[in-house]
Amino acid sequence: MGCFSLNVGVLLCVLLHEYGVHGISFYLPPRARKCLREEIRKDVLVTGQYEVAEVHDVVTNLKVTDSAEHTLYKKDNAQKGKFAFSTDNFDEFDICFESVVPAGFEGVTEQLIVLNIKHGTEAKNYENIAKAEKLKPLEVKLRQMEDLSESIAKELSYMKSNAEHRSNTNESTSSRVLGFSLLSMLCLVSLAVWQVFYLRRFFKSKRLIE
Repeated sequence: MGCFSLNVGVLLCVLLHEYGVHGISFYLPPRARKCLREEIRKDVLVTGQYEVAEVHDVVTNLKVTDSAEHTLYKKDNAQKGKFAFSTDNFDEFDICFESVVPAGFEGVTEQLIVLNIKHGTEAKNYENIAKAEKLKPLEVKLRQMEDLSESIAKELSYMKSNAEHRSNTNESTSSRVLGFSLLSMLCLVSLAVWQVFYLRRFFKSKRLIE
């Protein structure tokens, strides 16, 4: 899904990112492993719903981990279910399906896997919140708008912080490149001067020049 370069487009992209549902389906070959990687910022609720097509004599395992290989969810012989977790830090998360086939079994067909990922405000169950807090329909809508506004503000704040960090990194890199270039030029000039004096002494020693 594309994003506009204007500020309005940035806001639209944030809305789509924060309020969207990530749905994907794919085929998992026998004895294969496939992963979906999500990059999610800090303090975000993530929920997932999956369904694995049943194939005789095939076991499919599901595992959700962060970049440090901490297991957030694990299900052996996963067939159909849900998972949820909250992010403690900005990180990359892997959702992996692995097909396990006993030795000697050949000609096993691929498995269809359907996975739906929600995060941010879309991952919250407002029906349960309404029942628990006895909220009226209008109050539920207001709560959704409030959560969405807060989520957008956090996303824009992260984007600004990330842009500033990249700008500082670029400035630092530019300064280092400039310094290295000046040092290289100084070394080349020094080498050239040394070569001139060395050749002059050499030619004098051979009495080729006076």
